Amino acid sequence: MFANAVNALGGVGLFLFGMIWLSEGLQALAGRSLRRALARFTNTPLRGVVTGAATTAVIQSSSATTVMAVGFVSAGLLSFPQALGIVFGANIGTTLTGWIAAILGFKLDLGQISLPLIFIGALARLFGGVRLSRIGTALAGFALIFLGVDVLKSSVSGLEGILTPADFPRDDLIGRSQLVLIGTLITLITQSSSAGVTATLALIGAGVVNLPQAMALVIGMDVGTTGTAALATLGGSTAARRTGLSHVMYNVLTGGMAFLLLGPFYGTVGPLGLNLDRQIALVVFHSGFNMLGVILILPFTGAFARLVTLIVQDRGLALTSRLGKEMLRDPRAAADAAVSTLDAIVTAQFRILARRLRQEAMTHERPQELREIDAALSELRGFVEQISSLEGDRTEADRLTSLLHALDHSRRLYFRITQEPRIQTLSGDPRLRRLGCLLGALAEQTVEVEDPFAIEPRLDRLQRMFRDQHEIYRVRILSGAVGQRLSAELLGQRLDAMRWLHRVAYHMWRIEHHMVKIIQRRVPTSRRREAAIDRGRGPPGSAGDGKGC
Repeated sequence: MFANAVNALGGVGLFLFGMIWLSEGLQALAGRSLRRALARFTNTPLRGVVTGAATTAVIQSSSATTVMAVGFVSAGLLSFPQALGIVFGANIGTTLTGWIAAILGFKLDLGQISLPLIFIGALARLFGGVRLSRIGTALAGFALIFLGVDVLKSSVSGLEGILTPADFPRDDLIGRSQLVLIGTLITLITQSSSAGVTATLALIGAGVVNLPQAMALVIGMDVGTTGTAALATLGGSTAARRTGLSHVMYNVLTGGMAFLLLGPFYGTVGPLGLNLDRQIALVVFHSGFNMLGVILILPFTGAFARLVTLIVQDRGLALTSRLGKEMLRDPRAAADAAVSTLDAIVTAQFRILARRLRQEAMTHERPQELREIDAALSELRGFVEQISSLEGDRTEADRLTSLLHALDHSRRLYFRITQEPRIQTLSGDPRLRRLGCLLGALAEQTVEVEDPFAIEPRLDRLQRMFRDQHEIYRVRILSGAVGQRLSAELLGQRLDAMRWLHRVAYHMWRIEHHMVKIIQRRVPTSRRREAAIDRGRGPPGSAGDGKGC
């Protein structure tokens, strides 16, 4: 019995490795195409359910699907209710593994072909190119799943007659509650409800547990799969904490509903009803209560989202609320969140700059705003440095490079904005004041237009004009210094102020220039910048209208 139990654990281990390799290989193969599809077809909660279920079925990882959804919310590409649809759908998609194990693993017995497939997958990974290597990883993972099922099945069959349903909690209210708790603990330990469901299929096939006991175990496993999501509620971005809590709340509610339906369902499919094959009946139950849960909660998605938002409030810096360590598991999602965060920081910088160039008086709120921007830039820099490299994906690597360039210019722009004496010097010279108004108007328009494709050429022209004006102004002010009787100190201050204008315009242009490059990588970052691709130009208006001056 001990040897059989150890071998069964080894079978579960093989199954888990197979799931990991299959998921990694499929995610790498699907890559950006899958992310685009997930973002594109999720404009309503209902479509989110369908897309989330299909995505999870393809990549065999509800956690990866959930992380992508969190990334889209953080990047501003999806609203929280839309992301909830993906989370609900992921619960349905993850039940496909049970069907694969029940039909292909236990009914068709594919364990015999697993070893040759693993060998082929290993060769593809060792000697193939990037794409073939990913295919080899997925193929080896697929084969390991059935090798694990085969080992699990043969090991558990040795327990037949030794362990019986009588050795487990009885089929009553208390016994079922105990089995739900056992199933929850199993999934919390293995971090995979699919492995637990497959082990339960093996147990029911060997007659170790009966169908009602197996159904109670599966309910617990479905609740236990929220363990990872629950950990996300303890730290990470606001979107991650809200998504994690919604996952926990939804699965607990669905598990409670399934517990109430256990008796009626068994009466329908059991010996006194349809008399279905016990393993098939179990996966039908698993998929059925997950689908029913989605059907019941979908009309109340908006109210559910508002409840979760009320429970999980924003914390920390508002500018960096999109960032969280859980995002780093998906480098593309992390990059999306970083771009969206930088976008928010730059918008805050441009607003402050526009107000100061209109010569608005310094308020007590502005130093606090500047401190928050400084802290946000530092936090964002640390986050970006932790994003792992994307091997074989040149487009994503270039996007990350553009992000770093934009972040560097944003830091330099912050330094310029804090140079208050140079800003104040602008008001003492009519020409400097006019140029400052021109730059402030364009900074304000950049925030209002929200279209880097329209603003970037204007900023480019403006910074080149300021470069020329810098030399013209220097010659003019030096030649007229004697007649105007300017002191050397004031002369130096005005020259520094002119140089300040040029450098600020240059950094603004470079930020928008790299934002355009990020959009051109054709990976969605935020709704407003994605829309800029289609518009191609901003609304009519001149950068030099002198608004507010």
